[in-house]
Amino acid sequence: QVQLVESGGGLVQAGNSLRLSCRASERSFRNYFMAWFRQAPGKEREFVAGLTWSGTNIRYTDSVKGRFTISSDAAKNTVYVEMNSLKPEDTAVYFCAADPNSSAYTRPHYWGQGTQVTVSS
Repeated sequence: QVQLVESGGGLVQAGNSLRLSCRASERSFRNYFMAWFRQAPGKEREFVAGLTWSGTNIRYTDSVKGRFTISSDAAKNTVYVEMNSLKPEDTAVYFCAADPNSSAYTRPHYWGQGTQVTVSS
């Protein structure tokens, strides 16, 4: 069964950093576009960052540019998002997602279960 498993969430103070990890259960995901989304309470799920396993087609939503960095490690079947200078408005459940094409950045087919990130002021 295809799975995406996130880890690394937690509670941090504003200005600090966290790194989220997303491990894909199958090597076939290496042909996929990978992305991170987030959903804050009472808000719609939004795209945060995305890339292909080769490190191309990297995209970020404007609110995280310069603070978040997405990367991949094909040997570990894992995608990361390094989140620096965290703000209280970054508080959300963060989801890993995957799709065979760039729809991963809008309507991906596969989703992880999510990991909570809480940033205190």
